[in-house]
Amino acid sequence: MKIAIIDDSESSLSLMSELVLGLRDVEAVTFPSSLAALMWLGQNPVDLVIVDYLMPSLNGLGFIELFRRDPNQTAIPIIMVTSSDSKDVRYMALQLGATDFLTKPIDPVEFTARVSNTLDAYKAHKALADQSAWLSSEVARATERLVEREREALLFLGRTAEHRDPETGRHLTRMSTYSWLIALSLGLPAEQANRIKVASPLHDVGKVAIPDHILLKPGKLTPEEFAIMKGHAQHGANILAGSQSPLLQLACEIALSHHEWFDGSGYPNGLKGEDIPLSGRIVAVADVFDALTTTRPYKKAWSFDDAYDHLRDGAGSHFDPTCLAAFGAVLSDIHDVYDAHRD
Repeated sequence: MKIAIIDDSESSLSLMSELVLGLRDVEAVTFPSSLAALMWLGQNPVDLVIVDYLMPSLNGLGFIELFRRDPNQTAIPIIMVTSSDSKDVRYMALQLGATDFLTKPIDPVEFTARVSNTLDAYKAHKALADQSAWLSSEVARATERLVEREREALLFLGRTAEHRDPETGRHLTRMSTYSWLIALSLGLPAEQANRIKVASPLHDVGKVAIPDHILLKPGKLTPEEFAIMKGHAQHGANILAGSQSPLLQLACEIALSHHEWFDGSGYPNGLKGEDIPLSGRIVAVADVFDALTTTRPYKKAWSFDDAYDHLRDGAGSHFDPTCLAAFGAVLSDIHDVYDAHRD
């Protein structure tokens, strides 16, 4: 371990250095100037600082105050050496961050005991901190593995619905990526945007509860059939409800709200404006755009530009204008996804 000793007295420096040499596996670096020591310590780590109180230019109190301003030096123990019996000086030193005190003239036995005890305590502190950091990293890795398994489960569940609905193709990949791009364009934090990307493929999971003769019908649905089809939003929410997983909670929110219209004319709950969860408003834009640009049994695929024009015509009625503006701001990225993942 390394100790920095700061004292303008050459004899004091010499005595304390010799005493340090008597300690096992400890070396001393000495400084007759507190300012020089402060500069050196800014670049070199030590395990203990011993500083004299009465120093020219910058005394021990001033040194401690400046030393503790460095966020990397807040845990390094400091022993202040003083011949002063003033309690005010010691109180001030403690408030500034001193760990212990030595009194001049230096008593070798006291010096050795206090320095050894302080180093032992700091060594134990570092060991505990290292162990805590290791445990934190292990917890982080374990958590990431759990999150990854959760993401896989969501993807597989989304594919279950996809395989019942032959019109989807690569719909999940495109739609979830569009949703992610919109979320980022809105300025949402990357983690929140990523969660929307992972959860959004479950938006239509409720279609597993829709009868085949309606779900797979090649022509236009009758009003009665469409009423049954609209039930997939509530079915999806029912399937996903009750989980403690934040991702599944978000997926449930999206499944329930992605067919709500901004003007309140959507389903299943007729929510309006910002009463619709933001995740649902984002996925609504992404989902409709992909549906329009994809060939379905009952229609041909629209061109990219025609689909975008349709979205803009629906701003304020079907779609949140803010989400639609965010979609337009990343239109070139949307086009790249559209080109890269065509059916």
